[in-house]
Amino acid sequence: MSLQTSWSERLSPALAQAWGDLLSSLGLLSRLPLPAHQGRGAQSAWAYPLAGAILGALAGLVGLLAQWLQVPAEGAALLALVASVALSGALHEDGLADTADGLWGGMTAARRLEIMKDSRIGAYGTMALVLSLIARWLAYAALFHAGWALPALIATGALSRGALPLMMALMPHARDNGLSRAVGTVALSTAMAGLGLALLLALVFTGWNTLPALLAGGLVLCVLARIAMKKIGGQTGDILGAGQQVAEIAVLFSLIS
Repeated sequence: MSLQTSWSERLSPALAQAWGDLLSSLGLLSRLPLPAHQGRGAQSAWAYPLAGAILGALAGLVGLLAQWLQVPAEGAALLALVASVALSGALHEDGLADTADGLWGGMTAARRLEIMKDSRIGAYGTMALVLSLIARWLAYAALFHAGWALPALIATGALSRGALPLMMALMPHARDNGLSRAVGTVALSTAMAGLGLALLLALVFTGWNTLPALLAGGLVLCVLARIAMKKIGGQTGDILGAGQQVAEIAVLFSLIS
């Protein structure tokens, strides 16, 4: 067997597995139509930032197309934001609303988890959603005005999803069922690989602006993690969705400052 054949045989399964992990991540984090694939659950979490970068790129391209059609930056930003929400199926927005309702609407951990599981939205959830959408629209508009929305949205998509595996690895599950529990426990090595990939993607598209973005996103996620540990004793799928949202907002505003 030649050396070239040997390397080819080793590379092929690795690429197939990486492709499967990306599809698995997109299947979890988006509503994109995907080819049939075999999911690996928590083992595929390293690919979350790559999936986020793809979603950010698609949303950015929608906005750029709108600008090419002479839509003002504010309108292009709104269309990009709508695309972003639609591409994810409002998965993260739903988590943000449930987290706000649960963490501040209940007096005990059990009651907070019960509220978070309820599909109805309350006052805290409504306020969180409205504020999140306004903040992101303002940030998107500033980026489209500045002319570098596409790379910024790619980097933001990567960074805001790249930290989620680390939260999954370091925080215990707060309940015995739900989306996060179904995905499984992420190994720390997998989480660090995902964070490294997120950093690499962000550096490629936004250069040294990545460093303040990383700091801003990391700070808000640390605050959220601390609150979640205190109020419900760990993380859930809703906490992770809220984490993506607050990290996205923090990263966006760091990139326009």
